[in-house]
Amino acid sequence: MSTMAVDVHPPVWRRLIGFNLLTGVILGVGGWYVGWFGAHAVVAPSLSFFGDIDFNELSLVLAYLGGVVGFLTGLGFLNYPLARLRGYPSSLREKETQGVGRYFTLCTDHKVVGIQYLWGIGLFFFIGGLNAMLIRTELLRPAHQVFPAGTYLTIVGVHGSMMMGMMTSGILGPFANYLIPLMIGARRMAFPRIEALTFWILMAAGVILQTTIFWGGFPTGWTGYEPLNIEAYQGMDCYILFFALVGISMTLLGINMIVTIVTMRAPGLTWTRLPIFAWGVLSTAILMALAAPVLVCTLSLALFDRVVQTNFFVAAQGGSSYLYENLFWVFGHPEVYILALPGFAIVLEMLPVFARKPLWGYRLAVAGLLGVSLLSWFVWQHHIFVSGINGDLRPFYMLSTELISIPTGFTFICGMMTLWRGNIRYTTPMLFCLAWFFNFLLGGLSGVFLSDVPSDVTTHGSFFSMAHFHYTIMGGLVFTFFAAIYYWVPKMTGIQLSERLGKIHFWWMFLAFNSTFAPLFAIGFLGQPRRAVTYAKSLQFLNDWVSVSAFALGLSLLFFLATFVYQLAFVKKPAEANPWASRSIEFQLPSPVPVHNFDRIPVFSSDPYGYGEGPAPSWTPAGAPAGRD
Repeated sequence: MSTMAVDVHPPVWRRLIGFNLLTGVILGVGGWYVGWFGAHAVVAPSLSFFGDIDFNELSLVLAYLGGVVGFLTGLGFLNYPLARLRGYPSSLREKETQGVGRYFTLCTDHKVVGIQYLWGIGLFFFIGGLNAMLIRTELLRPAHQVFPAGTYLTIVGVHGSMMMGMMTSGILGPFANYLIPLMIGARRMAFPRIEALTFWILMAAGVILQTTIFWGGFPTGWTGYEPLNIEAYQGMDCYILFFALVGISMTLLGINMIVTIVTMRAPGLTWTRLPIFAWGVLSTAILMALAAPVLVCTLSLALFDRVVQTNFFVAAQGGSSYLYENLFWVFGHPEVYILALPGFAIVLEMLPVFARKPLWGYRLAVAGLLGVSLLSWFVWQHHIFVSGINGDLRPFYMLSTELISIPTGFTFICGMMTLWRGNIRYTTPMLFCLAWFFNFLLGGLSGVFLSDVPSDVTTHGSFFSMAHFHYTIMGGLVFTFFAAIYYWVPKMTGIQLSERLGKIHFWWMFLAFNSTFAPLFAIGFLGQPRRAVTYAKSLQFLNDWVSVSAFALGLSLLFFLATFVYQLAFVKKPAEANPWASRSIEFQLPSPVPVHNFDRIPVFSSDPYGYGEGPAPSWTPAGAPAGRD
């Protein structure tokens, strides 16, 4: 009996041939040109207003849609449905053991997808940060000097859109995808191919947004308001396609998370034993699944107005730009809590570990997370207090906006009481969590001025509102994002990160962040509007202070990136399986976690936050050894 040798290390050229990122890029470029020339060939003879011009909106839109389809095809997303149509048996796993190459293609291992999200979102986060540096460079002088006014508006819009679009998945993408199956005792996500699809759609969206500068940019900021939307250059189409693809990714990601948590929990993991991080993911996923489709539909209508001459939002033809504003914020304010809620959950997940105390008020914390999710649907019109809202509606939206501080306060109470008389360890993740309390408190208090009509009339559209927003989102989400990196990346990679370098990064970033955004409250009260390229000369000193502080903030992020890559690529200090002495199940597994997660599905029988109440829990296997899916 003879055996055939298997080439486990094929040559590089062979690994480049197949369904991977390189093939996706090649087919994406081909799909772009097919869409571009196809629109010209098909549309020009049939619609007279396209017939006599060389360029039209529809060509650009179909080019990008063709490019996305070609990109996904090259990655291998059509292989499975075509194989099933041809009668091949289904398989739940794909490319999960193919080494480094699995990170550059479609892979159904939820841990691979989580790491893909971490690097992909990190890339676009730093691109967005670079745009912020360009903005602050322009504002060093009262009169514009570096960029033309239109280019400046595009940079502002790309910065805001990139941060809002990408960071909606900033926590759920890398950390929920990686950790939720581990935390609930599952071997995979409910829909592994959809999980991979959400990541690659998001990456395609980010690239499309970056190309807007080649088509004239867009002047609307991240909100895309009408009538500027319909009047803008073709770069506006890139904005619309970007957020539409982000909305599709968010919807699919939210549905996948909900189904996974609801249906795939291991035996014994009741709702009252579910980790608080999983509750935060679930509440965020509900908002994603319900709010993101509104965004996709709204932007589809706006795209129809631009491409096929409908008039949903064209006031001169019977449409309503005010309708667009309402529809956008029906998505836009739940969107704010899609960014904030994962930060709440990360803080509450880590505080018991580093305070060595049980989580105080577990049920109250869950009520706070779900309460924020519910009330976030009743506040959107506080964004349009100065946009023609019926005066009789203002008191209701003032009240609903103030009421949302109650479930938010539950989070603060649970966090502070968990810290009370705790044996606190001031590790790097803990420092970022403590900074969240300070930053989010300032953001919440400043929000009172924007939720009440009399003061909002003064502060709306000023740098005050931008300072409030950055304190709640960057001061909340981004700081907890870094807390999660320092806490969970050793588990995800098997490489320990330096505490010393992490603390240098924290203090540098924390001080620079507050030095950047605190003065913007004063600048806003003194009347400087957002998105304006010029300002009063009397405000130059404050703007220069903010710009220099912003450069220091940017350098702190570059310091993190350099040290992070250096430690992962060169130092490679092995991480302990449980470096934080956590009772959570993911830290009871090897580092990094094996492909199949568990040899046997565990049975949960204890509280994951019972610090100081006995030895760490152990998980009993459920039944006989289970084969891999």
